[in-house]
Amino acid sequence: MKRFHFSAAPAGATPVERQNYLNVQIDAIGIGLASAAAPFLPVFLARLGASHFQVGLLTAMPAITGFLLAIVIGRFLQRCRNVVPWFSGARLLTNLAYALTGIVPFLLPREFVVPAVLLIWAVVTIPQTVVNIAFSVVMNAVAGPEGRYELMSRRWSILGFTTAITVAIMGQILDNLSFPFNYQLVFLGLSAGGLISFYYSSHIEVPDNEPIPSQPDLAWPERFKGFVKLIGAEPSFVSFTAKQFVYTTGTALATPLFPLYYVHEVQASDTWIGLINTAQTAIVLVGYYLWVRQSKRHGGRFVLLWTTFGLALHPALVALTHQPGWITLFAGLAGIFQAGLNLVFFDELMKTVPPRYSATFVALAQSTTYLAMVAAPLLGTLLADQIGLSAALLLGALLRLIGFGLFVWNRKAGQIPSSVGV
Repeated sequence: MKRFHFSAAPAGATPVERQNYLNVQIDAIGIGLASAAAPFLPVFLARLGASHFQVGLLTAMPAITGFLLAIVIGRFLQRCRNVVPWFSGARLLTNLAYALTGIVPFLLPREFVVPAVLLIWAVVTIPQTVVNIAFSVVMNAVAGPEGRYELMSRRWSILGFTTAITVAIMGQILDNLSFPFNYQLVFLGLSAGGLISFYYSSHIEVPDNEPIPSQPDLAWPERFKGFVKLIGAEPSFVSFTAKQFVYTTGTALATPLFPLYYVHEVQASDTWIGLINTAQTAIVLVGYYLWVRQSKRHGGRFVLLWTTFGLALHPALVALTHQPGWITLFAGLAGIFQAGLNLVFFDELMKTVPPRYSATFVALAQSTTYLAMVAAPLLGTLLADQIGLSAALLLGALLRLIGFGLFVWNRKAGQIPSSVGV
């Protein structure tokens, strides 16, 4: 049993549960390596001459596919005997897209690289949607209702630490090699993290799902009415996802604007961009520790309100400066609040989801998130062309503040008991 010593599983856990905890945490290392490439992908496109719209499209494409397919994929996963193989396989396909991105400049003339990269990531949106739905289902099965804060804080801390260190190193590599070979090397090298993730995530063992019997004799209108009735019977789920939708809209609007602002307004080097992303990801180690303690002391509602408010200020603070040092500081502060938001949003969502229909409800929650992310990134980049990047970032901050206000306004629906997940 010594091999389970570092799994950090709760006392009294079975050997399988301990191994699951260990697999989840080592999987986080692999994802941390692969995720270190993500901040540089829009920068790569921008340096290749991609338009604001094309960079916004990179952010919006997963949302478009997710919005169209999330419920269908969720219903498919709901009927699968075990979700883990689909989770690990789809994750591998998603991470290998970075390798394909690195190979493309070797094969095509430069003027075709941006469309080709966008095509790769358009196709990858399908396994991305599978991962986004299956992730919550698998992690909830591993953690159980009382262990979500603890498991996810450890996983995301490991992931954040791995990503932060890797991003800082990659920024140095990018600045010391010629373009575009520097980006190709980074994308190809970091895609190896996907192999680590696949091996350990595929070895997670969770109980088989109880199959939901199909109703082939029912027409589509009757099936749709049954679906609406099923969702309507969970008002806490409906309330939470509606508020999260508003907040996510503000987040999605600003997301593609940050790399554009760094490149075009701040004129930041790849080293600075690496440091900015490192600050935001490294600090989550502190953030997760802080917010788990605050949840135990003050309750989940305290975490929800402070994190939604604090993170809402980030786009506004960035828009008010052109100094990369200040932007790095603001990124670090945002990382602290982002850590708490990750924990409380995940816990609150799974708290409102009926266990038997977890894949169906998570898929619907994801589809509302995707709905926000379909139009908001494209709208943000279009607005940036008209009113400037700074003004568009301020608009993103305003939408986040409105989402925060909704959580404040409806105290009963927004309340999260402090006993949950701690």
